Amino acid sequence: MCETVKREIEKKYDVSKRYYRANEVAIYLGIGLSTVWLYAKQGKLTAKKLSANVTVFNIDEIDALFNSIKVA
Repeated sequence: MCETVKREIEKKYDVSKRYYRANEVAIYLGIGLSTVWLYAKQGKLTAKKLSANVTVFNIDEIDALFNSIKVA
């Protein structure tokens, strides 16, 4: 499912993105937006602040985190 959503997002923006905004991460993982921010607060995800109103997350880190959780 995650790969399908990733491809849909790539198609929508016509580019393979390395960084997703919080709402894109929530859609990609099928979780709530508040859960994305909770994971960032807990240190499970690293938020990168680009400006006062823009925070992004590295998609490779997201994939690695949730692939390790599925295996465990």
